[in-house]
Amino acid sequence: MNSFSLLPVPAFNDNYLWLLHDGAKALVVDPGDAAPIVDTLRKLNLNLESILVTHHHADHTGGVMALHEKYGAKVFAPALDTMPFEGKMAYQRMGEGDSVTALGIHWQVIDVPGHTAGHIAYFGEPAGMAPTLFCGDTLFSGGCGRLFEGTPAQMRASLAKLSALPGNTNVCCAHEYTLANLAFARRVEPGNTALMRYSEACAKKRENNIPTVPSSIAIECAVNPFLRVEQDEVMASVLSQFPGTPSTPDNIFGALREWKNTA
Repeated sequence: MNSFSLLPVPAFNDNYLWLLHDGAKALVVDPGDAAPIVDTLRKLNLNLESILVTHHHADHTGGVMALHEKYGAKVFAPALDTMPFEGKMAYQRMGEGDSVTALGIHWQVIDVPGHTAGHIAYFGEPAGMAPTLFCGDTLFSGGCGRLFEGTPAQMRASLAKLSALPGNTNVCCAHEYTLANLAFARRVEPGNTALMRYSEACAKKRENNIPTVPSSIAIECAVNPFLRVEQDEVMASVLSQFPGTPSTPDNIFGALREWKNTA
């Protein structure tokens, strides 16, 4: 049985390029920059087998072509997002119901529109590890992505799909936004004791330059206001900021996202 290691490789100011390996072969998720991945592969003596892409933004795709050319890695990317490498290299277009086999692991593809129109996520169960979700910019620890191309209803439905995954699932998001997200979450739901405890634990990690992610689905369901829009305190906080908002989950979600945009 293979033993896997999961690494968040820092890039740019606050990105994580996720690398999963078995000691010989690796896959990488959303390599916006090739250089830190090449460096990590060299240090660990790994060969890159596969590249998984969640959406088209440059900080998630900028290193794909260079890595593909250097290692011959297979590339999997969303069918409904137009990729910047479209027409320049071959890749497999993926959507809801499709699956990817990488490192011998079966990865389920989940459509999660909202941040972009064609955003996808990958869910798998590596042997000897907790189930693992690569969710790009859809779900963050304590937050969610901005709605650049989708609607509040789409994003809420996408997050509902992810929140239904097993509670011990590793949530491998693409940015170190956790402390800022949790500061906002405490304004929204100040009575949430699980949120207070999690905030303290994450602050200690960052003091020691330790990534706050991966989180887990169970943690996010307990602390993330974007997964908790039907909780009384969350609804009350949103309605105090945006009086007159219809108290349907989609409208509360949309108002909550607008609040976060300006917080």
